[in-house]
Amino acid sequence: KPCPLCDEAREELEPYKRRFILQEVDITLPDNSVWYDKYKYDIPVFHLNGKFLMKHRVDIQKFEDQLVKLELQNG
Repeated sequence: KPCPLCDEAREELEPYKRRFILQEVDITLPDNSVWYDKYKYDIPVFHLNGKFLMKHRVDIQKFEDQLVKLELQNG
């Protein structure tokens, strides 16, 4: 903190908040050192359903495409 890119990402994802659960991970905490080592220069990073999706900025089209795909799979 502060993380202006994280704040911006939260705002962009706000319209979708009823369609997914946003879990934020503070990579600076000792318990999250694996994530820190992997992503310290690439925040924010987004995973959807456990799989890497994007980093640095929200790609709304990519996010929405993958979200719809998951919704269709899960009926």
